[in-house]
Amino acid sequence: MEGTNPVNKKLAAALSGGAVLVLALSGCGGDDSNDKLDSWAKQVCDAVQPQAKKIESANAAIQKETSDNSTPKDVQKTDAQAFQDMSDAYKAIGTAVNKAGAPDVENGEKKQQDAVKELNAISASYASLKKQVDELDTKDQGKFADGLKDIATELDKLSQSGNDALRNLEEGEVGQAMAQQSSCKAATASAGASQS
Repeated sequence: MEGTNPVNKKLAAALSGGAVLVLALSGCGGDDSNDKLDSWAKQVCDAVQPQAKKIESANAAIQKETSDNSTPKDVQKTDAQAFQDMSDAYKAIGTAVNKAGAPDVENGEKKQQDAVKELNAISASYASLKKQVDELDTKDQGKFADGLKDIATELDKLSQSGNDALRNLEEGEVGQAMAQQSSCKAATASAGASQS
């Protein structure tokens, strides 16, 4: 089964990049106080934390599958489930940011809408990757490996392109308010650990 492993490792590496996206929502440092903004940040962070865990678990499942000598069928099953979980998680974060409303900062509404749009787009991308995995030919090792390679390439692109609106959302005061929420700190810490 050596055929799938190197490709699978590439897939796992690309995925690690993808998991970082959600952490763009986790802010860093600062201690300005703004009650309205703090309660907005708490609402978003509390919603992000379980989803960040879900993304981390999906990531871990794929990493584990790559270290085992798994059959294409096992890989397909694990990867499809992981992509589905990631799709659901990003959608849930988008819904949470949408529900929280605009943060109390300059251009808050635009930042919020851009982030929601981006989160939903990321969710759709993972859903489409799941569909691609489902359609891979597990009977033909070579074709399967090639298919995984294409998926890894798309994942790579996804992990590089997905951050802008999220980074924008959490610039300045928003990021500072989020950094103080214990749930955002937890999300950052757990995902940071999975990157090592």
